[in-house]
Amino acid sequence: MMVLTGTSTLDVPKTGDSTMAIETPGYASQHAALAALSSRYVQVDELPWQATRFPGIHIKVLMEDASTGLQTVLTRMAPGATLTDHEHVELEQSWVLEGSLVDHEGEVTAGNYVWRPAGSRHSASAPHGALVLGFFLKPNRFY
Repeated sequence: MMVLTGTSTLDVPKTGDSTMAIETPGYASQHAALAALSSRYVQVDELPWQATRFPGIHIKVLMEDASTGLQTVLTRMAPGATLTDHEHVELEQSWVLEGSLVDHEGEVTAGNYVWRPAGSRHSASAPHGALVLGFFLKPNRFY
């Protein structure tokens, strides 16, 4: 799935001396008023769909840490859309909410889940469209 990096950050302390820059794009002002360890609630239907460089593929970034590449992304693929050849730099997890995703190894259908190890490489298509919730530790590398 496609991943993007944001431009603004919300510093959330973690154990030790370092911080993580975690945000939901468009929610920085609402979340800035919260205590460091408060939950961040996101109204997903209010987030705009963002076009990607791949025809028929749009995303909503639900959470990201631009400093590490960590992301949770909702991806909408139109019927016939293809995410071209890419490598999963780190573990990738995908839960298909609607439709299906197909690659050279198989198909994951609505209500089902697939995870791919770091270093795996493939193209993924949605012959009948798909809505996928993806979890990334690092952005994909496209070829």
